[in-house]
Amino acid sequence: MNRATAVSLKVDPNSKHDLTSLRRWVVAFCAIRFDLEQGQVIEECYPSGSLIPEEELEIAFNSFPDSMSQSQNRSSIHDCMFFFRFPCRRSSLSANSSSDNNKAGAANRRSINRTGSKYIYGYVFNRQRQDERLKRGGEQKSVVILSYSPYSSVFKPLLQILGPLFFDIGKRALEHVASYVSAWPVPALGKLMELPIGNATMKVYLPPFTSFLPEGSSSPDEVMPVQFPVNQSVPQGLFHDADLFGIFRGLLMQLWMLWELLLVGEPLLVIAPTPPQCCEAVASLVSLVAPLPLSVDFRPYFTIHDPDFAHLNSLKEGEPFPPMILGVTNLFFLKALRSVPHIISVGSPSSSSAKLSQGPRSSSAGRNMRSDSLNLQQLSLKKFSPSNLLTAVKLRREGPLSLMTEHKETIWSTYSSITKPDTAILNRLIDAGMIGRVEESMSVVNNEILRRHFVELTSNFLAPFGPYFRPTTPSEGVSPFLDPPPLPSFNGNEFLESLSARGPGKFLSKRMRANWLDLYRLFLRGKNFMPWFQRRRAIAEQEQQKLWRQARMRTDIQMFVSKMSELEIVDSFNAIEQHLLAEIQSQQSGRANPESVSACQKLKGDLQVVYNVLPKDMQELLLFNPQRASLLQGSLELTKLPGRASVRVEVVSERSSSI
Repeated sequence: MNRATAVSLKVDPNSKHDLTSLRRWVVAFCAIRFDLEQGQVIEECYPSGSLIPEEELEIAFNSFPDSMSQSQNRSSIHDCMFFFRFPCRRSSLSANSSSDNNKAGAANRRSINRTGSKYIYGYVFNRQRQDERLKRGGEQKSVVILSYSPYSSVFKPLLQILGPLFFDIGKRALEHVASYVSAWPVPALGKLMELPIGNATMKVYLPPFTSFLPEGSSSPDEVMPVQFPVNQSVPQGLFHDADLFGIFRGLLMQLWMLWELLLVGEPLLVIAPTPPQCCEAVASLVSLVAPLPLSVDFRPYFTIHDPDFAHLNSLKEGEPFPPMILGVTNLFFLKALRSVPHIISVGSPSSSSAKLSQGPRSSSAGRNMRSDSLNLQQLSLKKFSPSNLLTAVKLRREGPLSLMTEHKETIWSTYSSITKPDTAILNRLIDAGMIGRVEESMSVVNNEILRRHFVELTSNFLAPFGPYFRPTTPSEGVSPFLDPPPLPSFNGNEFLESLSARGPGKFLSKRMRANWLDLYRLFLRGKNFMPWFQRRRAIAEQEQQKLWRQARMRTDIQMFVSKMSELEIVDSFNAIEQHLLAEIQSQQSGRANPESVSACQKLKGDLQVVYNVLPKDMQELLLFNPQRASLLQGSLELTKLPGRASVRVEVVSERSSSI
């Protein structure tokens, strides 16, 4: 590969890797061999001891295609890349958990697994070598990068370097690449990062923080404010680099129906001839509803060896299939998982998408190339002919089992779409035929067109929920030291009634049928709504707290107190005290931001001002509390909360400054 040969890796043999820094990006690097007698065998794992036996077994089974490549040219070497995803088979996400019971260990785990994922992603470089002198005429090996994070924009190009390098120099390749990865900075979600590897530098965007939903409870410091990127090149969700146009080229008219099925969390079975094709299809589907993060489980490459297959295979007739997106290549799943309501067949046995490719990277290469627009007849609409009619009848009669005899790109579903295909978008897509690099460049342009449209479609669909995430600021005359009012409460029925009265908005009304409200009903009942809604509420509440905190920092307490009654002054004292204690606790727990020190100074000064205007008997009563008394004492006083370390608050009270 050109990329692999162009990169030179030089590593100091005495250098030591920072495992904590490495695991912010990668759990482990593995080399796995398919042995005819023993099956899948992990030959190398770096760092050693990173995986438990259950994970090793699952990784080994997921790292190989279901069958040897049957390409007609019978090339001696066949490489392919794909990825898989499976739940962590352990109670802790940290391989070395010696410090799990203390705060430092918890903070360490958060830094290692920043996305809060309970899944492991495996990025596979598989090499099949055909040699008639070997048993069964060939051998297989896979190199795998394991991570808690779906950073496909990072691990795809990294794998294109590591894979060929491993087959050149062996285990040393894993150690060399690990040394570079351990030197990378902390992942900056939603940002452009420059990641050096050898004599090259990868410039990649990571998915935004809002692409990841917390799995389990999250602490307030793990909630980050929403920042929707203005630049269209910045990703809006996961797998923004997936080739949506390329893999669904034969089903473009159906993308709007698939968007709805994903939105409401319906189960989908994606079947393709090769692992790269089914993985690309699943990744493209996940990215289709950005900026909405999917809460349904998705498996880009699912095999019969997966521990969850036994449960899915045991579902009785009439039992609902769990909300999942499964990518498979084994046709056995068509018989085993008959209860999946929606089946998507994509790809082609001879498609070039199964070959190694990093996918389109930028659209500049294709801007000066002549090409024609796709018209609707070139998409999935075929001219009428007796043979086409017979084929359609056969597909409907036999259903998905017709794939057992011949692969077709089609969808089996009884779902009636509410959103109409946008013909204006389809007519803007560019047809470059099947001319190598020209086709790849045109895919970049077409992907940008499609992604921009579906981001706009999803954003407009979610827009009616905006008032429930709108933070407030203290109005004139309202004390910023009081707790901010709660965000508007949400009631599904009231929301639907209000939305029905005002309509879906101009953008959606042009693109949806008269029963558009049914899509909102399905969305509210689906698995994606509540996790997304709760995360957005948490972000809005944090933003509101931030706005009220800024208002407290700007408030002139002297003028404020002069307009208060005695009862209001007492209430303000209690409120300021609570805010000050919260800031101190934030510092002691390590969650404080740079403004925390100045906030403590301002609040302690305000507390002293309010205290000074209270009656003498009230002052003496307040000082009976030792903790409160320590807050009110002189300069450089050490304030210690029960069971916590001391915090130095450098504020000089009026009493001490007058001495």
